[in-house]
Order: sequence, then C-alpha cells, then structure tokens
Amino acid sequence: MVKIARLEVENVKRVQVVQVEPRETGLTILGGRNKQGKTSVLDAIMWALGGASYKPSQTKRVGSAAEARVQIELDNGLVVSRDGKNGTLKVVDPSGQKAGQALLDDLVGKFALDLPKFMRASSKEKAEFLLGLIGVGDRLVELDRQADLIYNERHALGQVSTRKRKHAEDLPFEQGVPAEEVSASELIQAQQKILARNGENQRLRLQRDQLAREVESRQRAVDSLKVQLEHAVEHLMALRNDLAVASQSAEKLQDDSTTALENSLQEIDEINRKVRINLQKAQAEQEAADLEAQVSELTVKLEQVRAARRQLLNEATLPLPGLSIENSELVYESQQWDCMSSSDQLRVAVAIARQSRPGCQFVLLDKLEQMDLQTLREFSVWLESEGLQAIATRVSTGDECSLIIEDGLVVAQESPRPQATAPTPVPQVPSLPDGEEGF
Repeated sequence: MVKIARLEVENVKRVQVVQVEPRETGLTILGGRNKQGKTSVLDAIMWALGGASYKPSQTKRVGSAAEARVQIELDNGLVVSRDGKNGTLKVVDPSGQKAGQALLDDLVGKFALDLPKFMRASSKEKAEFLLGLIGVGDRLVELDRQADLIYNERHALGQVSTRKRKHAEDLPFEQGVPAEEVSASELIQAQQKILARNGENQRLRLQRDQLAREVESRQRAVDSLKVQLEHAVEHLMALRNDLAVASQSAEKLQDDSTTALENSLQEIDEINRKVRINLQKAQAEQEAADLEAQVSELTVKLEQVRAARRQLLNEATLPLPGLSIENSELVYESQQWDCMSSSDQLRVAVAIARQSRPGCQFVLLDKLEQMDLQTLREFSVWLESEGLQAIATRVSTGDECSLIIEDGLVVAQESPRPQATAPTPVPQVPSLPDGEEGF
C-alpha cells in the first residue's frame, strides 16, 4: 500500500515553492483563487510519478532562473525526484534495490494520477474498463450478445404472433358446416349410377313398345296372309309370350329421382366455401398458438441468460457496494453515470482507480469547487473510511482548504490534525440539485 507522505514542488509551471504533507487519509485540499498554482502542484505530481507522458509542455516557471524541481516521499520509503533542465528522474529505494520508472508504474495506477481521464470517458468505455478489471468482460459481452439475439428473435416472433392472432380473430366462422370440404365426385358418381339405371329402364320400355308394334304388324300379316297362317300363328304366340314377359317387367320398373343430388351439387360450392373459411381461421389460430409457444420458450432462454449474467456479476469482486453494470453502462445505487451526483461519480471513479492498482491508495482530484461543503465533508469521510488519500484543488479560500496557494506560494496552512483511530461510518450522500453537473 502506497501513499504520499510529503511533497516539494519548486518552479513548476505557476508554482514558486510549495511544500505539502498530505493527510494520511481523507481530503487534502489545495485552495486559492484561479491561476495561483493549485493545478500546477497536481501536474508536478503526475509528472514526477507518471513519467514523460505527463510532462508539461513548459515545466519551468516563467521568469525563474532555477530549473523545475519535484520531490515526493512515499510512505513506503521511496523518494522520487525530477529536476534539472530535462527533468531527470531519480528514485531512491531504501531497500537498496534498483529503481526507476518501471517501479513507479508498478506502484502507481494511471487513474490515480489522471482520474479526470477516466471520468471523461463514455459510459460504455467506463463499463468496459471495469469489466476488464474484474476479469469478466469477455464472458459478459458474450452473455449480452446472446441476450440481444434472443430478445430480437422473441420480439420478431411476438410481432408475427400478434398479427396472426388478430388475423384469426378478424376471420368469420360459419356454423353448421362440416370440418372438411365435401367431395362432389361421390355425389356425381351416385347420380351417374341412377341415370344409368334409368337409361336401362328406358331401353326396356322402348323394347316393349317395339314389340307391341311388331305384334300389330304380324297380326295384320296373319289377317292378310291366310296362306301363312300356321307359321304366323306360331310366331304370334311366341311374340305374345315375349310381350307378356316384357310387360310384366316394365310394370314393376320405377325410376329414381336425382333431384336431391342435383340440389346437393348446387349447394356444395357454398358449403365448401364456408368450410375453407373455418379451416383458414383454425390455421391462423394454430399458427398464432405455435408462435406464442416459441415466444414463451425464448422468454425462458432470455431469463436464463440474464440470470447467468447477474450471477457472473454477483460472483465478481466489484470495487464498490451498489456498483453494477447494466446494458453496458455503469450503474451505482440504481443510477446511471449521467444521473449520479458529483460525489457519487467521484466515489465510483476513485473505487475503480483503487481496484485497478490495489497497492496505490491515493488519487489526485482537480476542481472540487462544484461540491458544496456538506457533500465535500461527506466525501472526505468516505475516503477516510476506505483508508484512501486524496490531494485535490478547489477554487476557495475557506476553512475547508488544507492550505492556500497564492502566486505559487503557500500563504496559509491548517494545523496538523491527528489521524482517526477508527473509520467513521459513511453517511447517506444526498444527490446534487437538478441541473448541477458532475465530474
């Protein structure tokens, strides 16, 4: 665990000489009016500990004959200094081991030095960083991808199901018709059989009439041809016998009516039209029911994926109670980043910075003037309860400031305070008024 025990800054940017012994925990506030050197102190710390990437474009104070110099004593015994024209780094390790920028990079987290960089990132970038930090980023991305696919599929099926159900409800239903269409071929075949039988009956009637005419003709021949009487009489007798048989058969014949079948054939198209209407309605209802079943199955799958996602986050070690990730965004106490108060945003950012480098127990904070005094005190109490050290700037000359910087010099400083022996309970932090911006 590393914190800043003491720092000296000379001739860096706006600073002439500033010496600070920060509080071990809580807030050490560098106060003063604008353009007096407060932020220059933080820039000097960033440069000293963070390396060349944090070096100001103009390190030496304008008008100063001496070169810029920064010296920082860490509570683990390391002494870090940068001085000279090139800002040469020197790290003294009391254990005697070789030290340099690599050692500082291992000790000091980049967000501890440049927390505003994290706070300026988009909500999605903040969430991605935290997921990578707790080691569940890839798995959570895959679960979110599965949830999105299932949700989109369920949504599409739900829309089709709704349309099918409405279509089925709008279709009419015909009462008193069979479940399936009636076959006209069976009725036609029955009609053809009746017509065939009637045709045979007609043929027999014609045969009877023909025989009757022939009998008459033969009778006249018998009358006129007495000579052939014997043969004619025999023939006549045979014909009379045939006539008797034919007459007897004809009298027993009875024609069947096709009226009912003809009426059925006329009605069959109307019946089948109604049957098709009912079948169409039943099909639409079945399709809607099938789609609703698929939607239910997808709902179960979606909830399973979401449950796996919740379990993954619950089992992960998050840096702050109440902090979570929902829809690829940071959420703290049920509030997304843009709805958090400025103090809550700082708490989340500081907690994530500590998680990124657990051994680094300090952060640098610039421009805390947006916090009212009550919120400032509550934030300081939280830092103390977490064992964290914060060095911050604030445009103010009030009693909340640990020291006042004017024209690059310390003109007022609070008396040293004893450190608390036990953590102070964290009070409920009120939200900022509507319209007040966070960091």
